[in-house]
Amino acid sequence: MHRTPRRHPRRTRRALGLALAAALLTTGTAACGASGDDGTGSSGNAPASADTGTGPKQGVVLDNPFDKPELVLTDTDGETYDLVEETEGHPTLVYFGYTHCPDVCPLTMSNIAVAKSKLPEAEQKKLRVVFVTSDPERDTPESLGEWLRAQDPDFIGLTGDFEKIQAGARSLGIALEPPVEDENGDIVSSHGTQVLAFLPKDDRAHVLYTEDVPVETYEKDLPALAQGKLP
Repeated sequence: MHRTPRRHPRRTRRALGLALAAALLTTGTAACGASGDDGTGSSGNAPASADTGTGPKQGVVLDNPFDKPELVLTDTDGETYDLVEETEGHPTLVYFGYTHCPDVCPLTMSNIAVAKSKLPEAEQKKLRVVFVTSDPERDTPESLGEWLRAQDPDFIGLTGDFEKIQAGARSLGIALEPPVEDENGDIVSSHGTQVLAFLPKDDRAHVLYTEDVPVETYEKDLPALAQGKLP
């Protein structure tokens, strides 16, 4: 079991209001080593709305969508994969995590896999789900591929140079730190836990999901996202 550090949330660059900030500052306590990012993006991408009710946690529609990062990495077949080029015109979910994560990463991918499995086959084929490792030294193309196939054989796994991956994550407001060894000798990877949903109309991220979004929310939203619409 790999223990991961906890971080304290940092202030957003734009004032969001106390109620909205309280609703979004959830990724800083992820057991999977969240970096304390508040989920709004370090570039000040304030969300248009956030769920503050008592029902399941919802995704957040961004007022200022994120551009898709220009990441050219290695896929699970050992081939070069250009994220922008390969996913252009497809509804796409992007998540940064690592396969040795004990909880948040596998749960997030499992939730997405379950929701995706309930889509019509044609819409499943349109959807791209991309898992970018935050621990590329251990997550080789082979090991990453084996881990993802247990979730969904069509999930796309990417690995490569850590600094390149880190820069891509930061462009989406996701903080990511190099894996380190803790006092018990465990390797831990501290990373943001947001899922970004890109729409095919402009290949930009319009919806953000935090780690506490349940499978029911993905089941509700994926049918619209797979058709290139906001949920």
